Amino acid sequence: MRPARQVATIAALLLAAIVLAGCSEKPSTGGSSTSSVGDTIVEIGAADRGEPIVFGGILEDGATADSTDWLGSVVVVNFWYAACGPCRAEAPDLEALYQRFLPDGVVFVGVDVRDSAATASSFTREFGISYPSIIDTNEASVQLAFAGQIAPNAVPTTIVLDREGRAAARIIGRIPSQTTLATLIQDVLHEEGP
Repeated sequence: MRPARQVATIAALLLAAIVLAGCSEKPSTGGSSTSSVGDTIVEIGAADRGEPIVFGGILEDGATADSTDWLGSVVVVNFWYAACGPCRAEAPDLEALYQRFLPDGVVFVGVDVRDSAATASSFTREFGISYPSIIDTNEASVQLAFAGQIAPNAVPTTIVLDREGRAAARIIGRIPSQTTLATLIQDVLHEEGP
């Protein structure tokens, strides 16, 4: 195999490993935690949080999203794809939580790691999802933005960002319950703003 092709093959395999960790429950240890439950739920104390995570991309409807537009708000980021069983199972709970926290200004955004915009739109219609999703299939730029601090090594993964855009909590795998994620969101909402 030629060196250039070998490098391209290795790069493709690494990207595939991130994306194809799909529906895996094995967590990464990215980020320092102040508490964890079986390593699948991690909360990060304000003093231990890293730099703001800056990300963005094209949404399923063709509009663009930029995380800097959400500074000052708590943001819930859910990494998913349409054929992922746990993603399908948690979709109604995520939508219910989005509706519950909408009056508090909490922003929800999905990150589809595998599908086309048409497939993502079909999923959101099927499950009645009303918050947007970034299509991160080709470049995986959103996944890479998180990888340095709190990698979404499995799908689904849900990450709560504080008002400064810093990772405050992560759930690897399907959210255990609406109550679990609601508690993580409320904890961050009750923190004093920047």
